[in-house]
Formats: sequence, structure tokens, C-alpha cells
Amino acid sequence: MEAISIFEILKIGIGPSSSHTLGPWKCSLRFLNELQEKGVIKNVSRVRVTLYGSLALTGKGHGTDVAVMMGLTGADPETVALNLVKETPKDARDHKGLQLNGNQKIIFDPEEDILFRKNERLEYHSNGMKFSAIDSAGGLICESVYYSVGGGFILHESETNAQNGEEEEDVPSVPYPCVNSGQLLGHCAGFDDISSMVFQNELIWRNRDQINKRLDRIWQVMKESIYQGCQTEGKLPGGLDVSRRSFALNKKLIRSEHYSDADTWVKLIKSQKYEFSDIIKWIGCFSMAVNEQNASFGRIVTAPTNGSAGVIPAVLLYLICFGKQDTSEHDIRRFLLTAGQIGILFKLGSTLSAAMGGCQAEIGVSSAMAAGALTECLGGTPQQAVMAAEMAMEHHLGLTCDPVGGLVQIPCIERNSMGAVKAVTAANIAMDSDPEDAKVSLDNVIKSMWETAKDMNSNYKETSLGGLAVNVSVQVSEC
Repeated sequence: MEAISIFEILKIGIGPSSSHTLGPWKCSLRFLNELQEKGVIKNVSRVRVTLYGSLALTGKGHGTDVAVMMGLTGADPETVALNLVKETPKDARDHKGLQLNGNQKIIFDPEEDILFRKNERLEYHSNGMKFSAIDSAGGLICESVYYSVGGGFILHESETNAQNGEEEEDVPSVPYPCVNSGQLLGHCAGFDDISSMVFQNELIWRNRDQINKRLDRIWQVMKESIYQGCQTEGKLPGGLDVSRRSFALNKKLIRSEHYSDADTWVKLIKSQKYEFSDIIKWIGCFSMAVNEQNASFGRIVTAPTNGSAGVIPAVLLYLICFGKQDTSEHDIRRFLLTAGQIGILFKLGSTLSAAMGGCQAEIGVSSAMAAGALTECLGGTPQQAVMAAEMAMEHHLGLTCDPVGGLVQIPCIERNSMGAVKAVTAANIAMDSDPEDAKVSLDNVIKSMWETAKDMNSNYKETSLGGLAVNVSVQVSEC
């Protein structure tokens, strides 16, 4: 069985898209490594990148060209200074060149060296891209195909055989393998909750201290993305002229200006009394804040994708501010561990790629992850947590991905708030239900999601060729 760490589901990166920004960025980094391993990187005078399928159709709006250029410079999406995400592509356009791997000047004209093949699709996946390294005489040094398969996961063309069922070497094994929810619940019989079992699996990759530090870092980035989104006003880039809304909503709800950092801000929210309607508004504010940051090439946590990055942080902050008295550091870690494990079930049983499955693969999965995690932290049993995840996903089945202008803005930003509210609702229903009475299992829903994905018209799979994308007239500017 394929072993996946929850830190492959929850990744720190740059917006606006996990499959169209973070994935291509990582593909560029992998190509750099390939050139180094073959000992030919010093001979490279020019690099050409060809984008196919969904990457070509909505790549401009998703910043795929920006991601490719950043990756070729060797920049790490987790740590790169955010100002460079704007400055590096501008410099490449102005001077027709890049610093390959940060230290080797090459010819690179984005208009000529990033090709968008909108009418061509590579066989394995809609998000395919080809890298070609060229020497000073115009000869081809190295050429490789990579795929961005959703949620920031990538594959080299040589790795697609393993994904198609052929034997894969050196796959680590976990003590409690969970390929479906039935296995997960079977293993949980020996634990108090899902997160305790997941933690034991994570120990094959990291020690206890490393796991906890990584979880804390993920929550810090999530919290900071909510906070920064709530403190930033103006218009989002890209040409849709979309106004940021979390700034005004936060200002209306917070009732104070006496805070200067994220932690003080959170304490202030917790200290105030809110009606139910205002709590719902806060959930929307939290989630939209993250995705407004995501749309602006900000740093967020892919959870499990960039387009759905606001759901899990919003539900976790809901838990901290409104759901449970004195939420501890341990509770936050439990939430992330459980959410990550549910995401793994969807990765193994279906897809996290909107280009393969529509937005049910993004918002639907993130809502399920958040619902299960919230249920556990509210005191629910593993069975109730799985039930909550099932309900949240069940009511996202068939959700299409038709981003207006190819940008992760309409309907994506509002859709995160809807997914977050559904997650909270599903958790509350599950907490008052007997899982023995459930007629639909999480495995049923995951199977149904994958079957729906295969049946869905390609116009509704992140191509911007159907739905809102063709019924709303826009002019998209250069990222």
C-alpha cells in the first residue's frame, strides 16, 4: 500500500493553486535536480517549458508561468521572500533571462519559452508539462515530462507506472495502514482517537519532536494567513476587480483596534460574546481571508489544495474561538493529524485534483477533513468523526470547478466559506448521532466521488470552458 504522510496533504506553499502553481513550481525544482544528477546543468543555456491541458487553459490565471520561473531559480515555496514572487518574473520579462538554480544566467523569455498548448493533452493527466534544456548551440541536452496531479503532488513520467498499479520500490510501510475508513476504524479500536493512531504512523518519517514542531509550524502559517487576510484591504490581482471582503468584515465584527499580532487578535475574539449569526460571519471571514491571501500569491497551507486552503484553518479557528473552552496545543495537533488522515483516504481512493474531479476534489475533501477533525476535538468517537467526514463530502458530490477567468477567485473564495460552514454543521450532526444508524459510509462516498469525477465533463474540471467561466465576461491581466 502507498504510504502517505499527513505532511504531504498539509503543505506550506504559495498561492493561488496547488495543482497549477505549487505543483509546477515543484516540477521545476525536480527538473533542476535531474539536470544536476546528470551532470549537465552547467551546459544549459536556455530552458523551454511546454504546458498542456488544464495547465495551458488556466495557467495564466493560476500563475503557472510565475511558478515555473520561480522553480527554475531554485526558490523554495515554503521559505522564499514573497516580494521575489513578483520581482523575479518581472525581471525575466524585462531582461529575457533567469538565474538558473540561483547562480547561472540563462536566456529565458517567458513569451517564447513558456508555451501554452491549450488544445493538446498528455495521456496520463490533464496537468502535464515538458521541460527542455538547450545548450548554447541550440542542441537538446535533456527533456523530461512531469505531471502535477493535485494537492501539490507531482510525478515524473517514469513514476506513472507505479501509479497505474505496477510495483513500486522502496515504499515505506506504516504500522497501521489505512487504505479505507474500514481499516482506519479497525485500527482505532486500539487507540482513544484517530489522531493517536495517525501519530504512530507518522513516526516512520519523523521523531515525536519533529512531528510536533511541524504541526505547530503548519498551524502558525494557517493562523498568520487568516490574520494577514483580515488586515489587508483593496483589490485582488488578475483583472476580475474582486474586492477583498475579510478586512471590512473583521473590522465590523472585532469591535476593537487594540491588537497588533495574530495571537492578540485571536484572544480578543475569544474574549467577546457573539450571537450565532456573527459566529457564522466569523467562519466566513476566516476562510475568505486565507483565500484572499492565496489569490494574491501569499503563503498558505495547502489543505489539501490551495483553492480549498481556507476551510481547515477556518474550522480550526472556530474550534479555538467558539467551539471549545481552553483549546490546547495538543487539541490543535490532534485536529491537524485527523484532518490529514481523512485527506489521505481521499487521495488513495479518489483524487485531490480539480483537473481530474472538479471542485468536489478540493472543497469537498477539505470540508470532510475539517468535519472529521472538529468532531474528534469536540469529544466525538472515531466512528462519529468518520460519519461527519462522510456527511460533509456527501453534500459536495458533483461540485464543478469552473473558475472565472481561470483565477482562484470566483467562485473559489466564497466556496471556502460554504465548505467550512458545512464542516461545522456535519460535525454537530455527527456528535448527536449514532453511527450505527448511518446508511452511507465514508468509503461509499469516496467511491461515488471518484465515479462522479470520471463521469464529469472536462469543461467542469478546471479548464474554464464551462459554467460560470463562460457565463461571466472578464478580462484577465498578466499575473
